[in-house]
Amino acid sequence: MTGIPFVIVFIIAIIAMILMISKLKIHPFLSIMTVSLILGIIGGIPLVNTTNTDGTTVSGIATVIGNGFSSTFTSIGIVIIFGAMIGAFLEATGAALKLADMVVKLIGPKHPELAIELMGWVVSIPVFCDSGFVVLNPIRKALVKKTGASSVAMTLCLSAGLYASHVFIPPTPGPIAAANTLGIGNNLLLIMGLGLVVSIPALVGAYFYAKFIGKKIKAKDEMNATETVQTYEELVASYGKLPSGFMSLAPIIIPIILMAMSNVASILGWTGALLTIFTFLGTPIIALAVGVILGILLLIQSKMSDKLYDLTNDTLKTVGPILFVTAAGGVLGKVISATSLVSFITENADALQTIGIFFPFLLAAILKTAQGSSTVAITTTAGIMAPLMGALGMDSVTMSALCVMAIGAGAMTVSHANDSYFWVVTNFGDMTPDQGYKTQTLVTLVEGVCAMAAIFILSLFLH
Repeated sequence: MTGIPFVIVFIIAIIAMILMISKLKIHPFLSIMTVSLILGIIGGIPLVNTTNTDGTTVSGIATVIGNGFSSTFTSIGIVIIFGAMIGAFLEATGAALKLADMVVKLIGPKHPELAIELMGWVVSIPVFCDSGFVVLNPIRKALVKKTGASSVAMTLCLSAGLYASHVFIPPTPGPIAAANTLGIGNNLLLIMGLGLVVSIPALVGAYFYAKFIGKKIKAKDEMNATETVQTYEELVASYGKLPSGFMSLAPIIIPIILMAMSNVASILGWTGALLTIFTFLGTPIIALAVGVILGILLLIQSKMSDKLYDLTNDTLKTVGPILFVTAAGGVLGKVISATSLVSFITENADALQTIGIFFPFLLAAILKTAQGSSTVAITTTAGIMAPLMGALGMDSVTMSALCVMAIGAGAMTVSHANDSYFWVVTNFGDMTPDQGYKTQTLVTLVEGVCAMAAIFILSLFLH
């Protein structure tokens, strides 16, 4: 099947996938794989490998699926695992709290909302936003008690700060997977830089919305003044002693520096052993491996080396589903590229180019709102976009990076009842579900729209 009929089938397939995940509660891995298989068969991919009259081999559907799955694991699996391990080590040793404390001291006690937002923004670079919120929530409650700030505003600022890093800044799995799927996995430093820039308007918009809605909605903990809140000092005491600022920051900053030096060496035209060493150390897998080693040293310094096995095991259990969903997204992209859809879009690219950078944003937003998971929305959208980048005129490194940002902005629009993070924020923030829709859902909408506005402006100047 080709042409408009297959485009209609493609749209139906995407809708069916969304319904399978959101309504029928079928696991995203099974949903994506099922849709990929059916879409591939309808799209004309042969059932078995065949040979054309000119001697060229056409891969069968099983081969296409296998290649899409294995190529994703080969290129991105280890990077995701290492990034998650660094986050687990920072969380277990209290280094995440130390980073938070450094941000509070930098901003000052007079702006608690801004401090907690930037705290979440920094901590969620290596730590998943769900666990980051749980880790930092005691500090939020202590700051609410100490400063008299709105509990709702503090909750939303923390949530927004964590969320911005989660969808925009590696080494969180989503942007890493999207960058790899779009063919710029070796340009993580560019993704990090753009992620930092794009997250700023998202944070600004969220900050002002949080301050606004915090005056109108009161959480349960604000209406229950007798509740005992753990102070920051008590929280620190529960860890025994927090690591130093340098050791807390090293597992994050050293990999970034190594990747930066790799680019510097290339730009400056270094040659010989120096270029080889920095190129090797700046490879994302090696750079993050150095971060893992520093994280292990952090465990040893904190006298927690006996927990290394359990932390690693728990991290692998957590990352496993993400890896498989990411690989399934790679399968979908591979199947799409093997059908006639890409050639059809190429022939009719002018119509889609009018949407431009908003296309991946809208697609990710639809997937996010429908099924709840930002990571699933990011990886699935990236898989769909990968074979279409050339047709949409976004196949340069810079435009591909902006596409990753647009996907991330869409993947935060919006968080509601089918998103686990929604329940983490509302439950730990002592809000009802109805309050959650007015706060968490709307603040993620504000974040996504503000970020996308910035991405659109950047796309006018960067090509």
